[in-house]
Amino acid sequence: MAVRPVVLEGEPVLRAVADPVAKNEFNAELFKLLDDMADTMYDYHGIGLAAPQVGISKRVIVVDYGDEYGGLIEMINPVITEKSGSVVDVEGCLSIPGLRGHVERFDKLTIQFQQRDGHTYEMKPEGYFARVFQHEIDHLDGILYTDKAIDTFPVDESEQIPEDEQ
Repeated sequence: MAVRPVVLEGEPVLRAVADPVAKNEFNAELFKLLDDMADTMYDYHGIGLAAPQVGISKRVIVVDYGDEYGGLIEMINPVITEKSGSVVDVEGCLSIPGLRGHVERFDKLTIQFQQRDGHTYEMKPEGYFARVFQHEIDHLDGILYTDKAIDTFPVDESEQIPEDEQ
């Protein structure tokens, strides 16, 4: 497992539609990518990360919104099959440091996805948890939150990280 550099806005991989993970790609290389993505997300103090953010154009995301939401969740080939409600809230992105924005998102989702075993699963996140998945799945379609933002505003990233972690 290793921390990979996060690709920043302006890199073409962030604007490309990511390729699906084929059945024959469920192997050690994919599992290493998932492990590295989790390490990278934690190292950068994120709550979600998509493969394009580490330069890999594959339909893979990791999310960890906390233990109360199940801890680390890995999704391969995620698809939003149902969506409802609407809410505006603030988002940021590891690929766009120093900026936040208000984005309107669906409040409830149904997502189908695969995990390491290749089987298909379903999840029904709500609220901000649903927002995180929409943000990461957008990355797989070459969409950044700033494309959907009602407004954006600068933030000082150093104020977001406790001093002992800087």
